Amino acid sequence: MSSSVTNSTNITKALSDFFGGMFLASETADDNSSTNDLLQYISVLKEHSSNRTSEGLDFGTLIKLVDDWRSKLNLTKTENNTCSYCDGSFRELILAYNNIHGYVSLIVCFFGSLTNAINVAVLTRRDLAATPINRLLKWLAVADIFVMIEYVPFSIYRYFILPSQREMPYKWAAYLLFHMHFAQIFHTASICLTLSLAVWRYIAIKHSERNHILCTERRCSIAILSSFMLPPILCIPAFLVFDIHTAIVIEPRGPLILYHVDSDRDGHLYLINFWVHAVVIKLLPCCILTAISLWLIWEIYNANEHQRKIQYNTRTIKKAGKRQNKADRRANRTTKMLIAVLVLFLVTELPQGVLGLLSGLLGRCFFKGCYDLFGELMDAMALLNGAINFVLYCSMSRQFRTTFRQLLWKAHLYKLPSAPITNSEGFNTVKTLVP
Repeated sequence: MSSSVTNSTNITKALSDFFGGMFLASETADDNSSTNDLLQYISVLKEHSSNRTSEGLDFGTLIKLVDDWRSKLNLTKTENNTCSYCDGSFRELILAYNNIHGYVSLIVCFFGSLTNAINVAVLTRRDLAATPINRLLKWLAVADIFVMIEYVPFSIYRYFILPSQREMPYKWAAYLLFHMHFAQIFHTASICLTLSLAVWRYIAIKHSERNHILCTERRCSIAILSSFMLPPILCIPAFLVFDIHTAIVIEPRGPLILYHVDSDRDGHLYLINFWVHAVVIKLLPCCILTAISLWLIWEIYNANEHQRKIQYNTRTIKKAGKRQNKADRRANRTTKMLIAVLVLFLVTELPQGVLGLLSGLLGRCFFKGCYDLFGELMDAMALLNGAINFVLYCSMSRQFRTTFRQLLWKAHLYKLPSAPITNSEGFNTVKTLVP
């Protein structure tokens, strides 16, 4: 064992002396011939050493020497290290949150998966399932469930298992690539469904006299189907840009290959991906939703003003319009609930769109310095946006609360032991316990 170490040390010393002599020769030369010879020799020596590792050649130290001499001879490609985007005290704050993002994301995912499952259960009840708006909300909950359930294993491995490992295996990189595309597709589907909700409500209020023609069950099904078919098409640039890459890290025991997911910098497809992601998927829906939300708020304001004017009418007119006023108030509550959903969506998606647009304009430096920095925070906001809808529905929809209580009461009755059937009670007891 000691002889092999001594042999390796001698070889390393000889190589160091040899490179030193060639470096001095290259400094006194008038042309680049010595530099070219050095490059050629390094290539041959690396190939020779890789074939002679069984003879005790210190390959890891050799690679370090080669990299050092290539740096001294200015043979390495110099990269722009002047990137200073997103520097400052707030960077430390974001990094502090990134340290606890794993715990936060798991809590939000478990809570959101449960609440969205409740949303699906309530919105599929007979008295709610027939409304097109509720069908869109149901499939929005389904898309959020897929995003959150898939995020759980990613968060466990990324934030709890991977930091204690020395290696980044290929199977982890493959899963990370799948996670990135899977989450992007279903999150884009939730964006399309949210946009469909806004457009649907706009049509229902703006063209109320033609609501039964424009807002049909068939068109609602087409909107839902399109919301799940369009995202894979929009994500094609991301499929082509991101791939599994390798990085070699020199350790005392030898070179270590690390597999990671990164984008290809060459070509225009890299910029096209950011433009599609930022403008088409993020900013364009945000602009449309902002315009529709402002219009809906204006309509609610006009409806409230109309209600105040009605109060000055006679008692007879009030009684005649009591049922109509109740329907208007119910429609206003639905509109307010949708406005709350749209505002939460804008708060979540608009920053991502702006960061994506700047990444396309300012290049990879901004992407690595800022977009990656805010990645965990943007993920948390997107997950929280999908998890908080249940709270909005319960606080702003009386019909949703009533149906939810009935669902809980029915589940509670199913857990109660059935009373024995007597001659006096017949089958009525069973029917009462289990409606």
